[in-house]
Amino acid sequence: MPQDTVTLIGYVIDVQGGQLTVALVEGEQGKSPTVTIGDEDVIVGQIGSYVAIRQSSIYIIAIVTRMTEQEALTGTTSCTPADGAIRLPYARRIAKITPIGSIRDDGQFDRGVGQYPTTGAEVHAISTLDIAKMFDRYHSKEFSVGTVATHPSLKVYLDPTNLFGRHFAILGQTGSGKSWTVAALVQRAVEVMPGAHIIILDLHGEYCWKRDDGKCSYAFRDSIVRHVDARELEIPYWLMTFSELCDLLIEHNEREAANQTAFFRDCLYQGRLEEAQTATPPLGLSRVTVDTPIYFSLNTLIEKTRSKNTERVDNRQGPMFGNFTRFLMRIESKLNDTRYDFLLKPKSRNSSASLSGMLRDFVGLGTQKAAVTVVDLSSVPFDVRPTVAAQIGRLAFEFNYWNPQYRDFPILLLCEEAHAYIPRAADSQFAGSRKSMERIAKEGRKYGVGLAVVSQRPHEVSETVLAQCGTFICLRITNPDDQGYVRSLVPESEGDLVNVLAGLGRGEALVLGEAVPLPTRLQFDKPNPTPNSDDVDFYGKWKDGPIELDVDAIVKRWRTQERG
Repeated sequence: MPQDTVTLIGYVIDVQGGQLTVALVEGEQGKSPTVTIGDEDVIVGQIGSYVAIRQSSIYIIAIVTRMTEQEALTGTTSCTPADGAIRLPYARRIAKITPIGSIRDDGQFDRGVGQYPTTGAEVHAISTLDIAKMFDRYHSKEFSVGTVATHPSLKVYLDPTNLFGRHFAILGQTGSGKSWTVAALVQRAVEVMPGAHIIILDLHGEYCWKRDDGKCSYAFRDSIVRHVDARELEIPYWLMTFSELCDLLIEHNEREAANQTAFFRDCLYQGRLEEAQTATPPLGLSRVTVDTPIYFSLNTLIEKTRSKNTERVDNRQGPMFGNFTRFLMRIESKLNDTRYDFLLKPKSRNSSASLSGMLRDFVGLGTQKAAVTVVDLSSVPFDVRPTVAAQIGRLAFEFNYWNPQYRDFPILLLCEEAHAYIPRAADSQFAGSRKSMERIAKEGRKYGVGLAVVSQRPHEVSETVLAQCGTFICLRITNPDDQGYVRSLVPESEGDLVNVLAGLGRGEALVLGEAVPLPTRLQFDKPNPTPNSDDVDFYGKWKDGPIELDVDAIVKRWRTQERG
């Protein structure tokens, strides 16, 4: 029997834009048909499985996105009963499929479809061997991260250059496996590419945490990772740009905000200019701006502001008398809050000369060299986390922007909980932070800075950032708003695939974009070791958990802001 007959599973009955409808050939007594190709039994119509459409010179690969049934009738080929139609005891199976690419004459797979079939085109099952040939494109790079969900024996190889160099997003609701996916990708990346330079912004301490015995556990091997508490790293205020400092110190909704911003700009410029002229050793700068990364005295700036706030001219109140009262209260409140000491009262990063050492630390070139630097932001005050996270991202970008060897030293910045500091709303409180990250998204690729965006609320993340992502790793998403947002970001021909997201299991993802040869329903390998992201076992702990706690110790940790 010819192979085409053996693999035939149905016929195209409707062609509508990027989606085709297929009437499947029925198995015995209405059972779902199984096709045997070589030694392999292929179940027809599985969501996420691949099929081939053939018609004359057209040879298209498509993915199954939906299966449904219609009441089967004899005496008619339409979906509406005709007079005299005889009802059969089983239903006719209908599959919705989305074309994703074409097979050339030389057997190579190309993304995109030039010619669409018409109704009556044959639809054939594809063997694991055929699918493997399409994935062979990136096999030589050895970056395997999991298996095809519908073909567990088939490994999926991603292109690390396209994945890390053209930005990617990991999107999925809580419990879908985002942290596992991050850990699996990073572990595999360092295994294949030991010279990697990866910075992870860890907002919840999932990649480094203290166990009950007081020792630290990591989601990566100790030899490849360096854990840095953001407070100990000391990211001082003077490294912030003008817009970031405004986000931190000025309430944009206040009536006096415009005057505060203008005067603050002048004071900031003067402070940096004085440092450029008097620093020891000399900085040798011929030009200074409000964003130049050199030291300025915060106390001097406060004194100038206080003087302006009480200034009198000809025994009358000056033009800005009282305009800075709230500004001064806000900044003094933060100075009196020990949680902000790492930012506003740096102990080691208190001179312009200390910048080089800090940069070496967080790109992995410090005394302890590491491929992965985990910056733990869990101990940073909630209201300042976005500013600190965006500042770290900006420093990574600036490092390679001014690095003449940037092509030899690519950096990946991985942003956990990105919606918290890369908001979609342009008028957000953290507009300056958003602007910094959007610059990385738009320009980072040119200077060897890759961006990975991880979020459980895709529709709250900056559209500018997500639109620059070349690859989307979409885990389970059930929220209609989030699904719709993701659908609007991916190529139109792949938008229908988003419908499968609600049914994905933990660690299972739909991967779309440039890093994968074709859209893939992928089961990620389990990371080893795993991150600290498991759900709390309510049943087990409520049944057999502790009946007493050291509340005094909890209070002490709360007061000292020490979770570890």
